[in-house]
Amino acid sequence: MERYVFYIVALIMIVFAIASVSSRKMLRSVIYLLFVLVGIAAIFFLIDYNFLAAVQLTVYAGGIIVLMIFSVLLVHHIEMKLEVAKVSKRILTATTCAIGVGVFVASIYSYDFNVVEKATTTTTAQIGAGLLSYESGGFILPFEVISVLLLAAMIGAIIIAKGKKLEDGRQETGD
Repeated sequence: MERYVFYIVALIMIVFAIASVSSRKMLRSVIYLLFVLVGIAAIFFLIDYNFLAAVQLTVYAGGIIVLMIFSVLLVHHIEMKLEVAKVSKRILTATTCAIGVGVFVASIYSYDFNVVEKATTTTTAQIGAGLLSYESGGFILPFEVISVLLLAAMIGAIIIAKGKKLEDGRQETGD
C-alpha cells in the first residue's frame, strides 16, 4: 500500500514541478512550488522521518513560500508574465536535464544498496539539544549566524524591491 501512495505522491510532485517551471505567471509558479514542497514532506512522513517532515512543512512549505509570495506581492507583479525562452535555450535545457537524469539513473543502478537495520533512533529532544548546545558539537553559533544572514538578505530584498523614488513620487525606471 505504501508503494502506491509513494507513486501517487511522486506523480503529483512531478506534475506540479513541471507546472512550476513552465507557468508564465509568477504567483502561480510559486503556488505550484508549494505543492511540490508539501509532497516532499509527505514522502518524509512515508519513510517515518517525522522530524524532517515537520521541518519541511514549517521552514520550506511555510516560511520560504510565504516569503516568496510576500516578495511577489511587495513589488506589485502579481500577474507578471515571465518571458518565453528561445528554442535554442529550451533544447539546451532539455538536453542538460536528460543528461542529468541519465547520470542519476546510472548512479542509482550501479550502486548495490544494502538494507540497514536501525540500531538507535534519535529523538527530537536530542536533535534540539544538539542544535542549541553551546558545548563541543553544538550548533548554536551557526544557527545564530544563519538567522542574522537571512535577516540581512530579507532587508536587502525589500530595499531592492522598493527601488529608488523620485521627488515627485514616481519610481525610477532606470533609462
